[in-house]
Amino acid sequence: MQIDEFSHEMKEKMKKIDINITDMQIKKFFSYMNLLIEWNQKINLTTIVAPKEIIIKHFVDCGTILKYLKDGENIIDIGTGAGFPGIPVKILNENLNVTLVDSLNKRINFLNEVCKTLNLNNVELVHSRAEDLAKNKEYREKFDKTVSRAVANLSTLAEYDLPFIKNGGQMVAMKGFEIDEELKNAEKAINILGGKVKEVNKFNLIDTDNKRSIVVIDKIKATPKQYPRKAGKPLKEPIK
Repeated sequence: MQIDEFSHEMKEKMKKIDINITDMQIKKFFSYMNLLIEWNQKINLTTIVAPKEIIIKHFVDCGTILKYLKDGENIIDIGTGAGFPGIPVKILNENLNVTLVDSLNKRINFLNEVCKTLNLNNVELVHSRAEDLAKNKEYREKFDKTVSRAVANLSTLAEYDLPFIKNGGQMVAMKGFEIDEELKNAEKAINILGGKVKEVNKFNLIDTDNKRSIVVIDKIKATPKQYPRKAGKPLKEPIK
């Protein structure tokens, strides 16, 4: 896809979620898309490789959480993978301070290339598992918001995310539509870990049949020191 067609698509699609995108932001997204396609031939980053699908299912999808993030906030993206949602929200609001965390070093190498090519400032890349990083005093309860997309069930995700959030901050989780049972099963974990569900926003991703939910959880008290449990445990044995 050429830059002109890409620009037209991005402006049209982002407008549908009330985002007016600048030409500079479009150039950055274009470079990001091309790097994603190129690197995806070497390492597994995404199954979505058609440009029009990347625009909607990656870029616009990530843009749906922009309204929950404020200028100057410290955001951590746990299990960022190919940089979703952290990189798109950083392109859309350069006043965010973003930390991207992934357990696979190959992905961190890719993200490093993205940040250099796009000239993104105030982005920190961390190669670590969430369970290990959350025990580090420099990261524990230091962030205003966590953002995550398609990482784990809500009970496990709460154990990954909530230890990073300071009191008064929020966990913003991008989930599928059928979230009610998952929410019910995660109620105890969220409470134990210091969180409280604030809102669940259900919607259809534009121009698709894909149903989405955004779950916002307030951090209302400190996470007990024993959480998160050792690496692998939150996934294998979610708090019930």
